Amino acid sequence: MKRLAVLGSTGSIGTQTLDIVSKHPERFGIEILTANSNIELLIEQTKRFSPDIVVITGQEHLGLLKGALKEIPVKIYAGIKAVEEVVASERVDMVVAAMVGYSGLRPVIAAIRAGKDIALANKETLVVAGELIRELNRDSKSKIIPIDSEHSAILQCLVGEFGNPVEKVTLTASGGPFRSYTIDQMNDATPEQALSHPKWNMGNKITIDSASMMNKGLEVIEARWLFDLDPDQIEVIIHPQSIIHSFVHFADGSVKAQLGLPDMRLPIVYALEYPERLFTDLPRFNPRDFGTLTFEEVDLKKFRNLAIAYSAIREGGTKPCIMNAANEIAVDAFLNRKIGFLQMTDLIEQVFEIVKSVNNPSLEELEESDRLSREAAINLVSKQRKR
Repeated sequence: MKRLAVLGSTGSIGTQTLDIVSKHPERFGIEILTANSNIELLIEQTKRFSPDIVVITGQEHLGLLKGALKEIPVKIYAGIKAVEEVVASERVDMVVAAMVGYSGLRPVIAAIRAGKDIALANKETLVVAGELIRELNRDSKSKIIPIDSEHSAILQCLVGEFGNPVEKVTLTASGGPFRSYTIDQMNDATPEQALSHPKWNMGNKITIDSASMMNKGLEVIEARWLFDLDPDQIEVIIHPQSIIHSFVHFADGSVKAQLGLPDMRLPIVYALEYPERLFTDLPRFNPRDFGTLTFEEVDLKKFRNLAIAYSAIREGGTKPCIMNAANEIAVDAFLNRKIGFLQMTDLIEQVFEIVKSVNNPSLEELEESDRLSREAAINLVSKQRKR
């Protein structure tokens, strides 16, 4: 039995991971559950899966959590520092890193230092600190297996290739809810429209990122570090049907692609049992149901966030960290109707002008860059009015 620590258990990836665990109790056990503030669902999950430890990062909820679980034999802690400490437990075989945003960085670093295998769903870890993570991982027994459907697809295409040279990879994007919108229509887009993703069921933050194409920009940066690629070896193409999740192009001209229905449980279960495949009852892809698979170029005038991400990874240093921090503030401001949809990109560009990038940053310099970028973004939001 593989013993799991599920970080961010009440989010989209966390709940789907627990869905898989519930159907394979002979293969997986839950040792640790962590959540930010969804205390009701965390209580329900604790009662159902009987972990050894639960952590609520929102410390104000600790008393309520202890009260609700006083009859349950479980250790209860609070705060992000507690998450960092518990992932090193000898009882944990794999850490499912599904915390949203920058907050997931330090727990992943702690898991790498403890030699834990990591099923990585937290894009921001590699976006913010890809070079640092890669260096740490070289000296660790830890394996990082991506949960993102695109990176899982690349990994599946590379299995069995024994180091054969890769020419490039192609990440596919659905195009989100605004694929056919004009720029003027996007300028007037509401949070409700942006959250209506045509293919994927995800949390609010990642859904907004998908609508703005920032999600794909983050994936480009993530692919750079996961697979040791240059930015010019990573391209993005719109594929509205979301059946092909990535292509890998080899030096001899051959191309592999991984296909599957748009269901995050597929890359999750692959990561949990990698390199083995576990039988599931998930819906099957039938090519007869899809008469045509289509592809389109990305309009970088509409989806400026993707261009920004390429620029950030080419410059390196703390530039991706600045971008990520500004984007997290921008998404929150848009969801709370403080700025418009296209103003999110404007805000990121304005923060670039305020916070200077640092080359070869340490963890402390990354954290300072993150702090300064958030501070700058919040100040800018407070001065703006939605158009």
